[in-house]
Amino acid sequence: MKVLVTGGAGFIGSHIVDRLIEAGFQTVVLDNLSAGCLANVNPAARFIEKDVRERDLVDLLGAERFDFVIHQAAQTTVPKSLADPRYDCDVNIMGLVNLLEACRSSGVKRIVFASSAAVYGDPAVLPLHEEADKQPTSFYGLSKLTAEKYLELYYKNFGLEYVTLRYANVYGERQTDSGEGGVISSFLTKALVGEPLTVFGDGTQTRDFIYVRDVAEANYRALFTANANRSYNIGTGQEISINELVRLMQRLVGKPLITQYAPPRAGDIYRSALKILAACANLDWQPVYSLAEGLGRTLTSLR
Repeated sequence: MKVLVTGGAGFIGSHIVDRLIEAGFQTVVLDNLSAGCLANVNPAARFIEKDVRERDLVDLLGAERFDFVIHQAAQTTVPKSLADPRYDCDVNIMGLVNLLEACRSSGVKRIVFASSAAVYGDPAVLPLHEEADKQPTSFYGLSKLTAEKYLELYYKNFGLEYVTLRYANVYGERQTDSGEGGVISSFLTKALVGEPLTVFGDGTQTRDFIYVRDVAEANYRALFTANANRSYNIGTGQEISINELVRLMQRLVGKPLITQYAPPRAGDIYRSALKILAACANLDWQPVYSLAEGLGRTLTSLR
């Protein structure tokens, strides 16, 4: 099997590449290195430096003849989407359409797409199931939701299979301070050098944090599921407040952490937790790592 991973030099994408290499797949990474790092790329994978928005992507996929594509390349932050909606749309929507055209013309069997819990917006009832109301509060969430609709229509009109994975807040090794789960990377990095942790809001807001290796496994299993052409939540189903997260980190680091509070950021949701029963049943997947274990592994990588 031959798989293309866009954004495969990035945080999540590089862990997916590792899982594919472990399974013996011929794996190609496509990344423009705007956020990714070449050092993240498994040496057993072949690397191509390219942006998903480039017009010759059709020629590349036509020459390579991939069986599957895992699409991780994206603009991934809420603040940037609000500061520059045009860029967010260009990368997350136009980049996807360019890739879908390349997949359609080159005979790709299935695309696995990284979506986000941001498509739901700020819900009143948790945990969220996949059919819950979707009212994104940021252009990032809107672009991901729009991308999902493109995938649905490409399947209905052209037969291109897809699986959409709506990530909760992903964390783990190789993460930078940006992205939806970047608070953990930021907090741990600052904790190790004794800098204060900045909490936006009062800290009672909650998130569903999922370890990156669990996310990589979900992507791997999405390649083979017979229950394709739909969306799945990928999280733990558990919500934890930012204040609780800080207390857990304090126990792991083994010293008091200084915390300072700042006004909430525009577009951020207040509470989040995803119901994952569909993914467990149809992808034969479930999260393996507890938050404490994942944080411990992330902390070890930073020391």
